[in-house]
Amino acid sequence: MFVNFRKLPRSLWRCSLGRHSLSSSAREDGVSLASKRAIERPREFWGEAASGISWEKPWTQVLDDSKSPFTQWFSGGQLNMCYNALDRHVEAGRGDQIAIIHDSPVTGSIEKISYKHALHQVSRLAHVLQRHGVKKGDRVAIYMPMIPQAMYTMLACSRIGAIHSLVFGGFASRELATRINHAKPKIIVTASFGIELARTVAYKPLVEAALAMASHKPDKVLFYNRPQMETVSLENKYLCWQEELDSAHPIDCIPVPSDHPLYILYTSGTTGDPKGTVRTTGGHAVMLFWSMSAIYGLQPGQVWWAASDLGWVVGHSYICYGPLLHGNTSVLFEGKPIGTPNTGAYFRVLSEHNVAAMFTSPTALRIIQQHDPDAILAQMYNLEKFQTLFVAGEHCDAKSLKWAKSVFKVPVLDHWWQTETGSAITATCVGLGGFLNPPSGQCGKAVPGFDVRVLDDNMKELEKGELGNVVIKLPLPPGPMASLWENNQRFVETYFQKFPGYYDTMDAGFIDNDDYIHIKARIDDVINVAGHRLSGGAIEEALLHHKAVADCVVVGLNHPVKGAVPFALCVLHNDVTGSKAELLQELVDGVRSAVGPVAAFKNGLFIKRLPRTRSGKIPRAAIADLINGKPFKVTSTIEDPTVFTELEEAIKNHHMATLP
Repeated sequence: MFVNFRKLPRSLWRCSLGRHSLSSSAREDGVSLASKRAIERPREFWGEAASGISWEKPWTQVLDDSKSPFTQWFSGGQLNMCYNALDRHVEAGRGDQIAIIHDSPVTGSIEKISYKHALHQVSRLAHVLQRHGVKKGDRVAIYMPMIPQAMYTMLACSRIGAIHSLVFGGFASRELATRINHAKPKIIVTASFGIELARTVAYKPLVEAALAMASHKPDKVLFYNRPQMETVSLENKYLCWQEELDSAHPIDCIPVPSDHPLYILYTSGTTGDPKGTVRTTGGHAVMLFWSMSAIYGLQPGQVWWAASDLGWVVGHSYICYGPLLHGNTSVLFEGKPIGTPNTGAYFRVLSEHNVAAMFTSPTALRIIQQHDPDAILAQMYNLEKFQTLFVAGEHCDAKSLKWAKSVFKVPVLDHWWQTETGSAITATCVGLGGFLNPPSGQCGKAVPGFDVRVLDDNMKELEKGELGNVVIKLPLPPGPMASLWENNQRFVETYFQKFPGYYDTMDAGFIDNDDYIHIKARIDDVINVAGHRLSGGAIEEALLHHKAVADCVVVGLNHPVKGAVPFALCVLHNDVTGSKAELLQELVDGVRSAVGPVAAFKNGLFIKRLPRTRSGKIPRAAIADLINGKPFKVTSTIEDPTVFTELEEAIKNHHMATLP
């Protein structure tokens, strides 16, 4: 039996898809007023925000914090994520609006998919899953490249209350097997090929190897053969995507409780005992819908582009669910900042699809800058519709920030969040009137609902400007993870035990006098130089200020007297020539001027490239172990593991610049 959604009375539900009109004076104080209200009267604040979501059954309690840290939002309420992302827009007469633009330079194709067409695909795919035994609460593993069918599968799962676990398509078989064993999916959904810059990745052999390793055996594998590519033959246990859809019919949404799990997302580099963050439906829907206007300043109908991967939290929140909940057009980009075909790729997408706002990583900006410092190819494109560029994933240095502002000619706004939170902890809230030219080095102010503090190891709150442990006072707002999959104890021990009453972000930073928050490093990455706790991020900022340095990372090098001293790996711009010793002296002088003599910076290594994860992060712990001659682990999240081999060779051959 399939359930049709009934409309609630206007007093209980209103689907307010437009931005609120604010006077100039109200907009100036919008962020501070919203933050104050969200902290002091969270039930009122988030109860109003929840009116932007369609509910099958109204909640009886906005916030239940009686079992902290297992906070529940919108208890008693029932809804369906897929209905909110697709059906209601079609019912409102907006079915012909484009929901997804799949821009794939690696295949030379662009596909524009309307809300109506997406609903037709998703509602039939939901029937396919259902008739093969998938029911509410069952898990579905998704192992696919950046194609619309991956989004269809996510939405089809949510349509019937199944819990999806999307595994990044670049992961090796062992990592996939680990996740299969942990989530125990009823079915796996995969595709024939993923496409990298220089190669095509066949997914079927990877899935076969994972299934051979896994102790849990899913019932079936639903397989999508990509068009215009080699057709992969399928054995009995495989279901052909197209054949299954041809015989399926659309089905209605199944309402689920607000606290019903929407998905499991495993954190980067998970090995051994997996750490799967669990996101529940109601709170996540409310936060994502609210954030599209409040944080990112978008109106329904505008085009939004999160240049990430569906396998990461950014892809879950802001390629798939967030923009569709809010009635925006979401760009799904199957390409890279360079090489698809050149450094003009991002600018082409922005121009061709009239993108209003974009989300990317500072790494992507630095890569473009390194290969096209004058942004010559950018000048070919008209970006008149482009309004705002948001960056996250790592600290955005001042030089990259300045370059991006000059090239994109829009506000460039750093913000900070984590897989665990599912959305921004700090940001410039554009829709609330946030200041669009904040100082460099910060990553915004606390997003309404996040009560951010900085503590020392003894739980003493630090003064403004003091570096310490960045924590968030409980309760957390709607949207962050509800727990870890099948491991509540580890959830509490990992995130709440060290600082009772707070969520431990495990990041180091400080709050300045204007309440901007500066995230400088992971707590484990802070360098202790003769008792002085130094941020590697501050030293990196000073190094990147030099015109010769394109990219860098700073880690601690063991020292017999001082405990540790900063050690830098620097990537230079392609046109840099001259004495490396002289260049190192200039870098040392720059760090001494910016950070102070206490940094004790004298050591550096000039290299061709840095290792990074596929989401753009630098594996600092592994680099530190390598530099210090310790065993190090190259996880499956690393984009190109051969970079570590290059580093080992450079160190072995003494290509190290050191000042006495």
